[in-house]
Amino acid sequence: MDQVKVDGLLSRSVRKVATASWFRKVAPKVLPPLDRGVHHLTRGRVALAQLIVPSMVLTTTGRRSGLDRETPLACVPDGERAWYVVGSNFGQEKHPAWTSNLMAESRAKVAYAKSTYDVTATLLSDEEKAEVWPTLISVWPAFDDYVEASGRSLRVFRLVAD
Repeated sequence: MDQVKVDGLLSRSVRKVATASWFRKVAPKVLPPLDRGVHHLTRGRVALAQLIVPSMVLTTTGRRSGLDRETPLACVPDGERAWYVVGSNFGQEKHPAWTSNLMAESRAKVAYAKSTYDVTATLLSDEEKAEVWPTLISVWPAFDDYVEASGRSLRVFRLVAD
């Protein structure tokens, strides 16, 4: 697995903000729509989160509505055509909707590095998650803080391009 690490003063400062309780309450309402807007305006060339961590826009099918749902996410590349994504929901108590959408329909789309891929998602078992967790937190250490804040086991998916 390719490892991309977030290092330096900027990342430590961002982590401190990203794990603050006020941020965890505000961010889910503000950041995804803002990131989606920037992504659309730049035709996929820019996502705000990619300035800090590897990022993608995941398009799932709404399990109730059947409509496409776009979600900007931090991701961990695993080679050139696979990624790990974590259902952290900024440390909220509930799992993010996109994780339930993937559990209902494993087919999705990923916009990553100016390319779009059809992918199949697999929810990792606890054993598989434990194996990849050190790599995930090397990319975004706040995942550990989100586990503690949420009080739940975060869902982790591996997305593989067709």
